Amino acid sequence: MLSYGSEHHQFRELVRDFVRTTVLPSHEDAERAGGWDRSLFTEAGRLGLLGFPVPEEFGGPGVTDFRYHAIVIEELQKAGAAAEAIAFSLQNDVVLPYLTDLTTPEQQHRWLPGVVSGQTVLGIAMTEPGTGSDLAGIATTARRDGDHYVVNGAKTFISNGQTGDLFVVAVRTGDDRHSDRHKGLSLLVVEADTPGFERGRNLAKIGLHAQDTSELAFTDMRVPVANLLGEEGRGFYQLMSNLPQERLSLGVGAVAAAEGVLAETLDYVRQRRAFGSAIADFQNTRFVLAEVATELDVARTYLDDCVAAHLEGELTAARAAKLKWWTTDLQFRTAHRCLQLYGGYGYMREYPVSRAFVDARIQSIYGGTNEIMKTIIAKDLRL
Repeated sequence: MLSYGSEHHQFRELVRDFVRTTVLPSHEDAERAGGWDRSLFTEAGRLGLLGFPVPEEFGGPGVTDFRYHAIVIEELQKAGAAAEAIAFSLQNDVVLPYLTDLTTPEQQHRWLPGVVSGQTVLGIAMTEPGTGSDLAGIATTARRDGDHYVVNGAKTFISNGQTGDLFVVAVRTGDDRHSDRHKGLSLLVVEADTPGFERGRNLAKIGLHAQDTSELAFTDMRVPVANLLGEEGRGFYQLMSNLPQERLSLGVGAVAAAEGVLAETLDYVRQRRAFGSAIADFQNTRFVLAEVATELDVARTYLDDCVAAHLEGELTAARAAKLKWWTTDLQFRTAHRCLQLYGGYGYMREYPVSRAFVDARIQSIYGGTNEIMKTIIAKDLRL
């Protein structure tokens, strides 16, 4: 049974105030600009919203309680700041574990203080133009040349691609691409000012306009061997080990976003009138929202159970896959059904439900498509 103590509740109030006073007032500008302003992260760093597990010697609180991670994502998503939620999830939940779990003390000293302060924005570069969920098909090469790797290749759909300072990049260091595709991959940490590192265009998306998503290109980019994470050739397994937490974070955001849409819709149908009655008085409205509320209660129960398991180090890849698949599908379905209750107004961007609808569409694709999630679940069933 997942529970939250007084410190968690106080922290939630801090995050809510940050969302209300810092995130939401700048959200429209971020949507128009195609990305959020870096001051968002420096303010978050000042408030202690970044780098929870980073040891105190590197400026962090040294807290390994994932409930704090979840609170940040929940409050952002409930407020409709989906793009900003993704940015924080990348920083705290997706990329940071590589820098705390696989690094040497020297690497931690170089990288972690900036992550905690918000001066260093993180990104991860796995997806390639010809490789999506099939990580073993990564073709970007890193050839050893003395004390450096010479990296050539391209990545795409990289969140924080325009904003990021430090990227964990999946590369092929071995020559066994055609024998065992799971071997020969390694993870390099790359500073964005490295010669040969090039940011491509900020990709135009149907949703998440406040989150920059980019192409990256590497041309004879020389990366010090000292930037290798862990052992050479272990990259595929290193990526796999962190995916359950990434998918848990996606589940946290999906449920919170859907709960936020439901709350907005309940307010709308109580106020909006048609045919002389409030929309809330129609039987169809009541049935739809009763079904949505029930599905969200069930999803919240399973999510809390997964968070509790993760706190004990017992969240399996299969359970995380179930959570990611079910909750992200539910998020989109909830936004779709709630938008219908708004009628024509639901199609207008001035109403949050319209943005929630388009922002939710990507959820079943990134972090591993939901079809891949079902494959993982089937393997767990020994099918």
